[in-house]
Amino acid sequence: MSRISSVFNRAGHTALIPYITIGYPSLDATLEVVPRLEECGADIVELGIPFSDPLADGITIQKASSGALRNGVTPHLCLEVARRLRQRVSLPLVFMTYFNPVLSYGIREFGSACRQASVDGLIVPDLSPEEGLELEANTRRQGLDLIYLLAPTSNEARIRQVAERSRGFIYLVSVTGVTGARKRLPADLAAFVARVRPVASQPLCVGFGISTPEQARQVASIADGVIVGSRIIQCMEADKTMASVVDFIKKLRQALDRGT
Repeated sequence: MSRISSVFNRAGHTALIPYITIGYPSLDATLEVVPRLEECGADIVELGIPFSDPLADGITIQKASSGALRNGVTPHLCLEVARRLRQRVSLPLVFMTYFNPVLSYGIREFGSACRQASVDGLIVPDLSPEEGLELEANTRRQGLDLIYLLAPTSNEARIRQVAERSRGFIYLVSVTGVTGARKRLPADLAAFVARVRPVASQPLCVGFGISTPEQARQVASIADGVIVGSRIIQCMEADKTMASVVDFIKKLRQALDRGT
């Protein structure tokens, strides 16, 4: 059983999965915040590898990615950060990256480097199952979970395909569009989760647009995990002491525990 899969073995527990961009607002901030996230109840941390054309990301994460690139962050440096974090945390670490950086690094070489850095999984939002066979085979050899995404527009054939091949969990995109904090959850989110649930044996984790403890609590009633990114980055921008992030994560954890 992978480290990611073990997170979902706790009965009645909804996984809290924060996202941060490596190197934003600084590398020191990344190294400081991840252990704090674990202390406050995060179950998995999604580490974004900055990319110049982040098609799935809204303005907040686009800004973070651009800032990290200006700070000199590269995939090689992200791997080194993951290695350093693994010495300080025990929770699963998942890279969120686009396919171009993986291809440029080399699919086989990137998978091997992830394993050596004790990274547990990969999320590649612009990679479809049809195009993911080589990376999928390589990640399996390296003991990494390749996590595929489903959107509300996914048809039944795509849902079955992802359910057959995603490992660790399935990432459900709550809305059609890009990441970013939103005032309310989509009205059809529960119906979307219900469409996937009978087909998938993997845990279902919902991301995109979740920005308040109340929204997280609502998602906890229908899903196995909640992914929050843009609001965390905004907290890190506003308060370099990390007090705002710590407070926000604690409130999310409390909301998830009440919602299950």
